[in-house]
Amino acid sequence: MPKRYVFFTSLPYAYPIYRPLQEAIRAKGDEVAWYIEEGCPNLLTKDEVILETIDDVVQYNPLAIFGCGNTIYHFLPGIKVAVFHGYPILKRGETDVLRASHFRIRGWFDMYCTQGPSSTETFKLLESKHETFKVYETGWSKVDPYFKSEAHVSTKPTVLYATTFTKGITSAPVLVDTITKLVKEKPWNWRLTFHPKLDDQTVLDKYRKLADEHENVTFIDNVSTEDFQQADVMLCDSSSIILEFMLFNKPVVTYRNTKPGSHLLNTQNINEVENALEVAFTRPKELMKEVEAYSLFHEAHRDGRNCERILEAVDDFNINHRGRLKPKPLNLWRKFRLRNRLKYWK
Repeated sequence: MPKRYVFFTSLPYAYPIYRPLQEAIRAKGDEVAWYIEEGCPNLLTKDEVILETIDDVVQYNPLAIFGCGNTIYHFLPGIKVAVFHGYPILKRGETDVLRASHFRIRGWFDMYCTQGPSSTETFKLLESKHETFKVYETGWSKVDPYFKSEAHVSTKPTVLYATTFTKGITSAPVLVDTITKLVKEKPWNWRLTFHPKLDDQTVLDKYRKLADEHENVTFIDNVSTEDFQQADVMLCDSSSIILEFMLFNKPVVTYRNTKPGSHLLNTQNINEVENALEVAFTRPKELMKEVEAYSLFHEAHRDGRNCERILEAVDDFNINHRGRLKPKPLNLWRKFRLRNRLKYWK
């Protein structure tokens, strides 16, 4: 009998995280379906299965439910598996990693599939402390296609501009005039993408207008492997998308990054951005060495088998640890709020 899995989907960034995993599940002859939370757009294709209601998920009775956000419904059947929506780059400038959102234990997940040393070490410490979940270093499901895809050579210098949504950190409102100037003056292509939680419509409309009026600008709703391939350089602030781009062995220019380092060409002033991009296009040797070391620290596995390791980890948990760990905290108030939001009391 085939195993069944569910993808718990809250935001559009979940689709490229889950789809490589879906491919690996199907390759094993198993089944998978999607549950999409209210408010999240349905971007499924015709061959992808959706479970419309909570009762549908219960009836589907999966072996495991994957979550890439901070929350998953505790009352759903199956092993709750955290696969993350980014890397732990500590974009808010945390000096204590245990205070970072990436490492916050909220009591929802049975197992965490970490990406590399930067996340595994801390989660292993938390595993020993709480004894309510297990940690497996598998690598991130989203990046498997990065290591299976063919290299792309740009015909024209191309910049991928991406931002975080965090107020006070996002560069989107600050760099719009600078990017507009460079679009008009430089012989570069631009690809623009923004975090789905960025809700400043006035700023987003300015970038959309830029794409509408200039042939060398493309506005991207959901960044893909192809978008990373087609860019030579990334311009960013403090988003974990920096790490994804570096996995293609490409340089990143940042504006006021909260954790600057030798792996970045970081700028503090908008007047420095143009020159930093010019330097990045030359791919300085020492910079590229730092890029490789930094990316390996966060994503240790480059064989394109992260999804297979995640499924193997689920099997190991199911056989060796399910029902044998300490019980999770009751979290009665959080659980009540979740059920009340859904009006689901079964």
